[in-house]
Amino acid sequence: MKSAKFLLLIAVVFSFSCVLNAQGLYVGTNYHPHDDKNIEKIKSDIQLMKAAGFTVVRMGHLAWDSYEPSEGQFDFGWFDKMMDRMNEAGIKVILDIAVHPAPIWLHKKFPSIDVVSATGNQLYPNHRYMDDAGDPNFQKYALRYTDMLTKRYAKHPALLAFGVDNESGDGPISYSETVRLRFAEWLHKKYGTIEALNKAWATQRWSRRLNQFEEVGLPTEGQKNGAPEKILDFRTFVSAEVNNFLLTVLDKVNTNAPGVLTNTNAWYYSPLKYIDWSEIAYSGKMTREGCGFYPGNSLTTNWGVMNAAFGMSRIQFESTNPFWCSEFTTHNAVPNSIRKSAYASLMYGNQMVCGWTWQSMWGGEEQYLEGMLDWDGMPNRKYEEYKKIATEFNKIGKYFPYKPQPEVGLAFSFSSQIASSAFPEQQENQLQACWNLFYWRNMDANVVEISKSALTYKLLFVPGITVMDDLTANKIREFVKNGGTVVMTSNSAFVDETGKVFSETRPGRLSDVFGIRIANFEETEAYNEISRKSYKGKKLELTYKGKAVDTESTRFDVIEPKGAEVIGSITSLDKDYPIITSNKYGKGRAIYVGLPADASVLNPLLDELIVQLNIKKGPEVPSGVMARQIDKTHFLYLNVSGEAKEIPLKGKSRSILFDKDYNGSFTVAPYEPEFIETK
Repeated sequence: MKSAKFLLLIAVVFSFSCVLNAQGLYVGTNYHPHDDKNIEKIKSDIQLMKAAGFTVVRMGHLAWDSYEPSEGQFDFGWFDKMMDRMNEAGIKVILDIAVHPAPIWLHKKFPSIDVVSATGNQLYPNHRYMDDAGDPNFQKYALRYTDMLTKRYAKHPALLAFGVDNESGDGPISYSETVRLRFAEWLHKKYGTIEALNKAWATQRWSRRLNQFEEVGLPTEGQKNGAPEKILDFRTFVSAEVNNFLLTVLDKVNTNAPGVLTNTNAWYYSPLKYIDWSEIAYSGKMTREGCGFYPGNSLTTNWGVMNAAFGMSRIQFESTNPFWCSEFTTHNAVPNSIRKSAYASLMYGNQMVCGWTWQSMWGGEEQYLEGMLDWDGMPNRKYEEYKKIATEFNKIGKYFPYKPQPEVGLAFSFSSQIASSAFPEQQENQLQACWNLFYWRNMDANVVEISKSALTYKLLFVPGITVMDDLTANKIREFVKNGGTVVMTSNSAFVDETGKVFSETRPGRLSDVFGIRIANFEETEAYNEISRKSYKGKKLELTYKGKAVDTESTRFDVIEPKGAEVIGSITSLDKDYPIITSNKYGKGRAIYVGLPADASVLNPLLDELIVQLNIKKGPEVPSGVMARQIDKTHFLYLNVSGEAKEIPLKGKSRSILFDKDYNGSFTVAPYEPEFIETK
């Protein structure tokens, strides 16, 4: 009986701990005590952190050999003291499991871990991420290190979360012989027979037929590095190896530290490697998705903030857990721009602003990136700005993190990102163009992977989803059939899951849903030779429901309606060309736009759909103000312009941030936030 009561008490304590972790805001820094283990300096640093009101610190990443300086010789004593001191100061720790980069001693023991260029050169690991993450020897030792670290600190009272790897999509792809052998084995498991592989890769073209899996070669480096089908499989293989390894690390963490939160800086879309993060996001094993928030140095421009917030959305996918910006800019950010970025991130569900970095480093690749402390250890203006953020977040923290409630989904597809390299617009660029539409409207929208999503939305954008497999097509079909509205843009449903252009009517597998036939595409610049309006280059005139707008596009689709209604046409060429169509299918509606996603084309259409579908609009604010309704009575505003903005509001309200009362409308100063409670 006592045992049962004890277990119940543990469950209640754990449940309460999760509630605490889910509510409130964290402000802190990335700290690298392995750079200088001088205990007096560490004491001084912690006092400065405490004085700034910091509640979290991230430590340990990129530092495997600080804990295992040589094979099997672990040194944790110095870090035990670090954890104890953080606990005494009331500062929680994200402890990174630094499985990248591998120590030099491991590279020396197993040269197969080294990255090999496509030309066959074995590359010395001169900088970070020069590791073949799929190498079995690398994974064996990385998991051993994970096991040691997580067992040691799983129950430490300072621990907030384990960080799992760092920037997993970064670093060069290896083209070694061991990679080729693993790729051949992966293909054998996927296709079963060499005949199936030959069919998938269309090897009859240019006499590339394979007689056995051992003959499989690797693509070369660059964008056009071989047959598209082969490239798609190879990049999927590379992604799968990284994801499978990360999932194995997460399983080890969950075994050794059940219930402990997990986080990472998920720069999966680095152009060097670019992996499919949706596999991790939808697994539910990463309990706090995260990234580095780097909007650049400007206060007066907003594109950097938009890009950084888009980065959050494309990492979060449909997770309803709080988001953690486990790295946040310092560097040479203009005064008040860090604070501006911090408030902007709250509107996308962020719970943590963890500055990169604490002190300007004395050596290494990033020694000229400036931190909150100068090279001599003296606090600078960025320290003071983070201190201000911590003070203000402490006032409003109990109302956060914000929980977005989107009614719109924006489709992402890793395979389409790889396949769309053949087009002027990659899939991620079309995705961001759609995301931007909702940024400007202060509305929530989720990035979704259709094949993994329940699609519980009123409106679904399918922007340049080049690869259309059966599962994705069927889910779109059912979504529309059951009453949903879908908007698809050009380059979508162009190739099947093997990367081959559909031999059936496009949009592949969905032509009946959209009620059209896409015949081909035309080059705008060439067609403008016969423009009725003497347009040049990529310029086009689009007329939507009687209103003409100018836009630009490298190409446009030639669309033949097969039951769909034409609601928009190109009207600047030799004749009118149908370019936006609408088709009723089941209880829903399928809209096709024969141009890449762009605000000039999509804004009028979206404004109508918001009204027609009764999609909840964002707060009513003037242009240049970001805003969210956090709950029934609380609103967050951020003036991202250089002019004071009047916020229209009826009745009485109170500023929790600045401790003052309002009666009716109020003004937000340039580049300033406001957080109010209505009465």
